[in-house]
Amino acid sequence: MPHLLVAGKLHPSGLDLLRSAPGVTFDYVEEISEPSYQAYLPKADALVIRTQPLSAASIAKAPGLKIVSRHGVGYDAVDVPALNARGIPLCIVGDVNSSGVAEHAMMLVLAATHRLIAADRATRRGDWAWRNGLQTHEVAGKRLLILGFGRIGQKLAGLARAFGMEIHAHDPYIPAEQWPASAVRDATLAEALAEADAVSLHLPRGEGHVLGAAELALMKPTAVVVNTARGGLVDEVALAEALRAGRLGGAGIEVFDAEPPATDHPLFGLDQAVLTPHNAALTVECAERMAIASVQNVLDFFAGRLDPALVVNRAAVGRKEPAK
Repeated sequence: MPHLLVAGKLHPSGLDLLRSAPGVTFDYVEEISEPSYQAYLPKADALVIRTQPLSAASIAKAPGLKIVSRHGVGYDAVDVPALNARGIPLCIVGDVNSSGVAEHAMMLVLAATHRLIAADRATRRGDWAWRNGLQTHEVAGKRLLILGFGRIGQKLAGLARAFGMEIHAHDPYIPAEQWPASAVRDATLAEALAEADAVSLHLPRGEGHVLGAAELALMKPTAVVVNTARGGLVDEVALAEALRAGRLGGAGIEVFDAEPPATDHPLFGLDQAVLTPHNAALTVECAERMAIASVQNVLDFFAGRLDPALVVNRAAVGRKEPAK
């Protein structure tokens, strides 16, 4: 039976699943860093990994590695080509965190629109007159533009519709004939940005910024930008400058280009920005679902029943089965 390495703190339910699996052994390293787990790689047949990097150098230290299971859906920190070179599949947990992230995105839309940070600070310092400045807005009747209309984007659409928002979306990867009925399809990004009252990003990270200085300049001065997807999708310096100059109304940022961000990050001094530490998917409920799913993927792999849809590099490695 396989020997697993669990790298990063796991919800107890995931560990219980491992302990109950007949014949399975495992090492468990709670610290979330690459050096902390490298010493355990030489005897690992499988790796369950949190958010820390998995570099080519680390993969080379695991000669018996047959499967890597990410505790989540993102894999920016994993050297996928190095896995491909050895035919090692990389799997993700599927649709277990979309509800938590969609709720978090909706919270940030509301908090930024209602200037929650500024209101909180005014209350704490006794500035009761702050309320008379009429700095907040309502979301009802406003247009939400969702960039990336997959599972999370579509769940956000449902939440926002309950608040009376008009839902538009832009996603170049969904053909027009397959477009969901839950949002108006905006084919042109520039026109969509100009009409939006709030923009929420739910895209994978690519090359460059999706919202840079030029794109932010297209938006209304009252509009808010929310990013719960990937750091780097928004030019954070340009965003801070736009907020400071009054060219945007607010922002909700959950993910940063560098994490954790430096203490002198340009957004830190702005009460128009609501900032959270990349924890949208770290609710108690979601952490349990991710732990169970990431462990189950490994067990399913060795049982020969891993869902190929969860293997992100299946085109490169094929549907690899465990050695008999």
